[in-house]
Amino acid sequence: MNSDSDLQIAGDILEVPHLLQVEREHPATVAEFVGLARSIAADRSQWEHLVRYDAASRWYHRLRTGPGYEVWLLSWVPGQGSGLHDHGRSSGVLTVLDGTLTERTERGTRALRAGAQRVFAPGYVHEVVNDALESAVSLHVYYPGLTQMPMHTSPHCEAARTEPGALTA
Repeated sequence: MNSDSDLQIAGDILEVPHLLQVEREHPATVAEFVGLARSIAADRSQWEHLVRYDAASRWYHRLRTGPGYEVWLLSWVPGQGSGLHDHGRSSGVLTVLDGTLTERTERGTRALRAGAQRVFAPGYVHEVVNDALESAVSLHVYYPGLTQMPMHTSPHCEAARTEPGALTA
């Protein structure tokens, strides 16, 4: 057998069903949740018409749910922020859809522009703020679904939390 490749596959790989990945209806791994966020971000028709801006408080809308997870759409007018918080027992993926958001953690500050993603585990403490002059939109995937968002006074402080179960999105 003459070939430019060292790897030869005998027959059709599609005829070996035990080697194929079963396509899941819902994400189950970190990579799949990141992929879900990317696919929603790429298809503006799924979210753009839903976005609202509220100067009095951050606007949010639950976009989708699945077994154990939620997808939220948030808008941020200039100056709005989340306050320093964690996400209780939830892990998540934050994706900036439009504009620029600033994330502050004990490790420093970073600008998150449209397309940027952050993946976090339970206990990750951060603050997200729109420091820009233009509004911003972000997408948040939480697994398990978000049931609490404890507030912090500093990245190292466990005191000054909200009541258990209180959501401030």
